[in-house]
Amino acid sequence: MKASNKVSAFSLLICSNFAMADWSTTLTAVSDYTFNGVSQTQNDPAIQASLDKAFEGGVYAGSWASNVDFGDTDIEWDFYLGKYVELDEQWSADYGIAYYSYHGASESSDGNYPEAYAKFGYSNALGQTEFNFWYSWDYFGEGAGHVIAMVAHTVEVAPNHTLRASIDVSNSLDGDKWLWQGDEKSYYHYRLAYQTSSDKFNIEISAENTSLDFDTADERVVVSVSRTFAL
Repeated sequence: MKASNKVSAFSLLICSNFAMADWSTTLTAVSDYTFNGVSQTQNDPAIQASLDKAFEGGVYAGSWASNVDFGDTDIEWDFYLGKYVELDEQWSADYGIAYYSYHGASESSDGNYPEAYAKFGYSNALGQTEFNFWYSWDYFGEGAGHVIAMVAHTVEVAPNHTLRASIDVSNSLDGDKWLWQGDEKSYYHYRLAYQTSSDKFNIEISAENTSLDFDTADERVVVSVSRTFAL
């Protein structure tokens, strides 16, 4: 199955342009769909798409989909609703709720689950630091509480050339219902990404690893190319 919260799967519009009430869609090709460092496609590529609506006042809503490979489950389709707020010149907050659904076999929907999130950003001359949190009270339909915490920092090393480093921990609050490996209730995920853009395409090359010990969660390099279209 998949791993932890939707950090690298879709970006929940953490930006400052919510004053415009517009539709947009993003198409992405990625060499491996990893979710907190664990491949959701058995180390194979994925095609992903989102449809987003930004409203006045920072409210946004959207949907995101990707191919996956969990046995007979081959589609993940997610929905989210949230709000972005600029607290002052340096601090911002982004909070909301997401719902993850799975399709392919009749039992695929057994893994559907909701998740609440809160993300805080701090920007200064040294870049932007993020403090992000996710919580599910029914992780993968197992009735288990699950929490993820992340710290990340993004810095522009040259015009149109950015580095983003992050570390996150995924932690089960109910070990009798959900364990990650053996008797371990938690694991760590480390990621370093290079980001740039060219001719309206966003490009990211990331190196990542986890503290888990299986082949879909080991060290890897992931390449993604995406483009956003205003509708």
